[in-house]
Parts: sequence; C-alpha cells; structure tokens
Amino acid sequence: MNLGRYKFTILLFAFILSSNSYILAEDKIQSVPLVNLEDLSPTFEEEKDELEKIDESQSNVKKTDTIEKNKKKNNENKIYVNLKTLDKITAKTSSIQLILGEKKIFGPLEIKVLKCQYTENENIKDTVAYLQVKDLSVKDNDQVFLFNGWMFISSPTLRSIDHPVYDMWITSCENI
Repeated sequence: MNLGRYKFTILLFAFILSSNSYILAEDKIQSVPLVNLEDLSPTFEEEKDELEKIDESQSNVKKTDTIEKNKKKNNENKIYVNLKTLDKITAKTSSIQLILGEKKIFGPLEIKVLKCQYTENENIKDTVAYLQVKDLSVKDNDQVFLFNGWMFISSPTLRSIDHPVYDMWITSCENI
C-alpha cells in the first residue's frame, strides 16, 4: 500500500504544479502594460518637417539656378528637355531640365535624352522625346535600361517608366 500512496502523492503534486503554471501565466499576460495606438504618431509625420526644411533650402537654390539657366538659354542654341519626376513614397515632384545627350542622376536613376521633336499626325500636334533611363541601384554587370523609348507629352501613360519608387514624364522641349 505504500507504493500506491506514493503514486497518489506524485500524481497530486504533478496536477497542482501543472494547474498553477497556467494560473501564473495568466497573471503574467494580464500584467504587461499595453501600448495605446492612438498616442503613436506615424513615422512619416516626424520626417515631414525635416523634408520641408530641406525642400525650402533647395528651393532658394533652384530659383537662382533657374534664373541663371534662363540667361544661358538665350545665349545658346542647345535643345532643352523638361521632365517632371515623382517620388511615390514621399509624393514629392521635381523638375529636371536636360540638354540633349546629357546624363543626369535622379535618385538611383540615370536619365539621358537623345532626341526631342514636334510631330504632326492627322491634325494632332505633339512633342515627343527619346529617353533612356537606367536603374543604378541594381548591381548587375548587365545594366539593362529601365526605360528606352519615345515618351509623348500628350499621353505620358502610353509609354511609362516602370519603377516601384519613381515616375517620370516629359513636360516640354525648348529651342527646337
């Protein structure tokens, strides 16, 4: 009978231990402080002020640059292509002005305009430009163009750049 008493006490001890572990676990879960989601602000709002300060400082530089560029345009017979770019993450647009054959870097993109001209087709006048855009963030040795073709002012979505972060379209050509 002693052996039966030991089995009974061991089973009773195991039962008490297992039932108390669940009770202690429930206490631990209830005692954890919860975070109020309404008190948290989105991270983009914190960076918004910093980005606006940077844009304001750059806008002063851009104004002086555009005045100098306008003076140079009158003296030169180079063809200029104006592009608008959109950063889809920050929803910021930028203006880029390129000379034919010139390469410019916008973020990880390298942009080159090879040709810009007016077209007439069945009483429709349009301006088109031939663009080549490379994504320099891709580390492949075979750098393939992200975009290589004609872009139209009247319908920029007809042939658009397929990039997850940036979008780009032509706005005008000058001195054609």
